[in-house]
Order: sequence, then structure tokens, then C-alpha cells
Amino acid sequence: MSFPINASLLDAMVLSIVQRSDTYGYEITQYLRNAVDISESTLYPVLRRLQKGDMLETYDKEFMGRNRRYYHVTPKGYEALDEYREEWLCHKRKIDSILLNEGVENHE
Repeated sequence: MSFPINASLLDAMVLSIVQRSDTYGYEITQYLRNAVDISESTLYPVLRRLQKGDMLETYDKEFMGRNRRYYHVTPKGYEALDEYREEWLCHKRKIDSILLNEGVENHE
């Protein structure tokens, strides 16, 4: 069983990966696959959405005779990532309180 990943969470995950170091689409997909089932065809619309929102920018770099498109987090992307992380921690605490019985009184 797996839990669905919404667009905001996927945006946050992509920004977090790219924040570590500039990278390209295939490599981002490989990182994401450690946590969620995602294909490159699902990832590229996310990357375009983040670019359109001025959270990512791109540049091309030659690799083995071909250009590879790299992604870089913008200042607006860093701000968004900070907000996503704060929201995630709050959301996680609420879910953990129910699923893991953390800080919840027993109502029998």
C-alpha cells in the first residue's frame, strides 16, 4: 500500500533535491524513486511548473558530447521550500499524533 503524493508535496520534494546540488531530470527521478513511484514523464511537468513559478531556473552543460539541462533553485524557490518544510512538519505532527498515538489521550 502506498499513500498518494499531491502536487505540493512533489514540488517540495523536487526543490529539496535540487537544493542539495544542481542536477538534471533523470537524476531527480532516481532520488524520488527512493520514496515514491514516479516516472520521468511525471517529473517534467513538475519541473516546468516550478520554472514557470520562478522557483527553478535551468542551464545547459555539455556531457559526453550532448547538452544536459540542469536545474537550480532560485531565491523564490528557497523561500517556497522553507514554507513547504514548515507546513510538512506541522502536517506530520498531526498525522503522527493519530497514527502513532503521539500526544493523544485514549478515548475509550
